Amino acid sequence: MLLNSKINLPASKSECNRALILAALSAYQSAVSFSPENIKNISQAIDTQTLLGILLNQDSEIWDAKDAGTTFRFLTAFALATQKNVILTGSERMKERPIAVLVEALRSIGAKIDYLEKEGFPPLQIFGRDFIQTKNEINIRADVSSQYISALLMIAPTLDKGLTMNLIGKIGSRPYIKMTLQQMEAFGVVAEEHVNGLQMRVNEGSYHFSVFEVENDWSAASYVYAFAALAESAEIFIPGLKQDSLQGDKEIVEIMSHFGVETFWEKEGIILRKKANFVPIEQNLHIDFSNIPDLAQTIAVVAAVTGIKVYFSGLESLRIKETDRIAALQTELLKFGVHFSAVEKEVFTLYGTFIPNKTEINTYKDHRMAMAFAPLLLKIPDLTFENPEVVAKSFPNFWIEVRKLMNVYVHDN
Repeated sequence: MLLNSKINLPASKSECNRALILAALSAYQSAVSFSPENIKNISQAIDTQTLLGILLNQDSEIWDAKDAGTTFRFLTAFALATQKNVILTGSERMKERPIAVLVEALRSIGAKIDYLEKEGFPPLQIFGRDFIQTKNEINIRADVSSQYISALLMIAPTLDKGLTMNLIGKIGSRPYIKMTLQQMEAFGVVAEEHVNGLQMRVNEGSYHFSVFEVENDWSAASYVYAFAALAESAEIFIPGLKQDSLQGDKEIVEIMSHFGVETFWEKEGIILRKKANFVPIEQNLHIDFSNIPDLAQTIAVVAAVTGIKVYFSGLESLRIKETDRIAALQTELLKFGVHFSAVEKEVFTLYGTFIPNKTEINTYKDHRMAMAFAPLLLKIPDLTFENPEVVAKSFPNFWIEVRKLMNVYVHDN
């Protein structure tokens, strides 16, 4: 069996969404209209296009973030900083995703924000025109979502008093905070970090930039790695990825080495190769997903098929994503005879032998559920997916790229 192809990834949604917000804040500070023309390689993901559409129409009284969590959280702070009076809303699932940590942080520095339906949840009425900063220091929980922290960091230079943030608790998804800080620096603002990054200080200042080029998406690359891991043989070229990437999900390189996939760095991207006659040495991998939660589903599926024992920790944030991803994994993996169970508080592992059943994968309106289970097509060619178009949220051409892989899938006699 052989996988041999060139796979084209989407631009990084995480980088692109931050770049758009920073460019829009730069435009606001310069009193000019926002334009994305100096951001290169803009993602075509629905989440990013939703954010872009709102930023191009900021005078609208209602901003609909649909089911884009990052978009909603970034816009909550952005609307306040740019003195917009808006209703910020989203899909029915978005209305189930908590926003109180960010709202309370903004209220603590003088923001007027009302909940329009359920307390602590979207939609929000934001009164940006009435915002007068009353203090320049806040305490905020760091164990719920790094996007709250990134949202506050990005608006901090636009505040008259700047902002000091004291991060409380275990910091989740720290690489995404680092990404935010590095992109802010690319736009001309440097933050100070103290006490092992538990306190961050951003002084009042001005954003400015010339051109920002968005890297391709390492989260999307993880699914290509999964295909390589489940193939008997693979050589796949993926352009547009950097060895010095800002993205935390680049950690997939190290993780997938335990599943027999080697990464070779080229000038224009990477080559993945599956080791010939790979036999796993480590049978008990302990992986903390606190900083890389978007990789958890991918690794769970690959581990289920290969039988390599993996212990998963740091999954707390998965319960408030597009769906409860822990529950969704448990339900879908059980269709193949594999249990995804807690062995102690917030530590999970897999039990059972994978059975390649012909079935349908429920995606729960979650793009990552569809993409994480797609590599099972190598073992179950007639596997089907409910609502397969959900992948458009982050990787619109995903199934096109999968077909490229599958069309060169050769059964050696």
